[in-house]
Amino acid sequence: MNIFVVNAGSSSIKCELINTKNKKKLSKFSVERLNSETPILKFEGKETILQGKGIEKAFPEAIEHWKSKVHEKIEVIAHRVVHGGETFFEPTIINEEVKKKISEISVLAPLHNPVNLKGIEITEQIFQNIPQVAVFDTGFHSTIPRRARLYAIPKNLTEKHHIRKYGFHGISHQYVAQKAADFLETSIKNLRLITCHLGNGCSVTAVEYGCSVETSTGMTPLEGLVMGTRSGDIDFGAAAFLAQKENLTISEMEKLLNQESGLKGLSGIGNDMRDILKAAQEGNEDARMAIQVFSHRIKKYIGAYAAIMGGVDAIIFTGGIGENSPEIRHRVCQRLDFLGAIINEDINRDNNPNPQNPVLLFSEPHSRVKLLSILTDEQMSIALQAHELIIKNLQINKQKTIPIAVSARHIHLTQETVEALFGKDYQLTELRPLSQPGQFAAKETLTLIGPRNKIENVRILGPCRNFNQVEISRTDEFFLGIDAPVRESGKVANSPGITLQGPMGTVTLHEGVICAWRHIHMHPDDALEFGVEDRDLVSVEVHSGEKSLTFNNVLIRVSEQFKLEMHIDTDEANAAEINQGFTGELFLTNADATLIKRK
Repeated sequence: MNIFVVNAGSSSIKCELINTKNKKKLSKFSVERLNSETPILKFEGKETILQGKGIEKAFPEAIEHWKSKVHEKIEVIAHRVVHGGETFFEPTIINEEVKKKISEISVLAPLHNPVNLKGIEITEQIFQNIPQVAVFDTGFHSTIPRRARLYAIPKNLTEKHHIRKYGFHGISHQYVAQKAADFLETSIKNLRLITCHLGNGCSVTAVEYGCSVETSTGMTPLEGLVMGTRSGDIDFGAAAFLAQKENLTISEMEKLLNQESGLKGLSGIGNDMRDILKAAQEGNEDARMAIQVFSHRIKKYIGAYAAIMGGVDAIIFTGGIGENSPEIRHRVCQRLDFLGAIINEDINRDNNPNPQNPVLLFSEPHSRVKLLSILTDEQMSIALQAHELIIKNLQINKQKTIPIAVSARHIHLTQETVEALFGKDYQLTELRPLSQPGQFAAKETLTLIGPRNKIENVRILGPCRNFNQVEISRTDEFFLGIDAPVRESGKVANSPGITLQGPMGTVTLHEGVICAWRHIHMHPDDALEFGVEDRDLVSVEVHSGEKSLTFNNVLIRVSEQFKLEMHIDTDEANAAEINQGFTGELFLTNADATLIKRK
């Protein structure tokens, strides 16, 4: 499929024609100095001065020039859109309603979304009747949990003005995270990654089992790391004090922090790290301090994100600085031995990733945490996501319904733990079969003892497994006094423990308590009919009486042993007003669901 990718920025536009079947780049061009009197078209190694000024005139002129030279068929047009707000979480087919919502969200990205929208409108006029797709830079961060995305301000203001962490550079973070998984020859769903996008704009993201769970940028790109001209994190009290002393308006203060700060403000030289490194080598103390502050901030976020995920498997550097500056990689990776990240100084010093070898491994062979520098490719990522949407999402069967089962708190045990709680050679006794073949609710129950409270009569589900796991709801979590991560079943590493009390004794688990990730069990025949694969993430609309509720990021699990069924916890069932039957085990409801989107 030939996809024409449009990456429209406030001062430049990058376009590429990509064949997603063989991942080959067929052609590309860019328009620089977009808003000057003499915009420049860069195409086939030549520079051409365009007559029109601004995106409304320069972009159509550039496209027509390009079309006169390139005659490849365009099947889809894909646009990078910076901000999806609380509306768009995944790539979306563009229609009039989508354009209207992108325009409404522009208040959150006034320098970017209007330009993105104008690019959409221009390509619609020139390339009529060709499907267009929007890929959102904030989309990858839609999985960040509430605890990480909310600011500690009054709730009514948060909801009124949609104030929260959205995160940026998501297209790049998602791309290099997947590239890292491919390089390490494992599924991204098995990895805890920290991705560092370091360019003129910078951010760090914690990617836990394929999902963004934290990122350094916030409601705007200003939060987080020191950047080319952005300050990154700053005490608002300091900013208010400065505004008062210098008689600066809010607009002037915003300009100072976004355009005059960061590396530019610290060094007094400019925002280009190459120039700052050169000046530092020549003895410029301000340049040296800029480098130290820049590197320190990145290292601080890496440590914080490793703590949030309970460890890390690989740390990735990308973007213009992350890909091309061995010195910055060296400074950031110093003293990370305590994490198990040990840099190979020789490989790092003498190498950078390149198109022939887009992934550079620069950690020591015995380093538990892999250190990688990976070439990012936002245009390729946009094209591949658009391809995925067109090919697979449109194949999703939206007519067939999915039965819903509510998974109340329950326990899975090993045979060894069963015997410790009930006696030697004890076997679980079946109370009733569950809807999933071969599984049953046992007659036996236990008491969960947490730091704060205990919950009695919690059902054990059989048969025994090769690991212990306790699944609870968010309400249970707070009642017990436990901070349980949202995980898919079986992912219990670095989760909290709990004490189990049975008739013959107690067992203290050191890990194993999770809030189960909402998921859908499918037989392979069901997956084929729905057009999805194992471990896909989908959006699901749940129907219960007159009430409907959409759940995003629902995990697909496919096995020959499974029967079609969606599992949600009791809190989610309450939100959807689904009637509950039994408690303490898995039970069917009268509600059903339909798939509406595939990520």
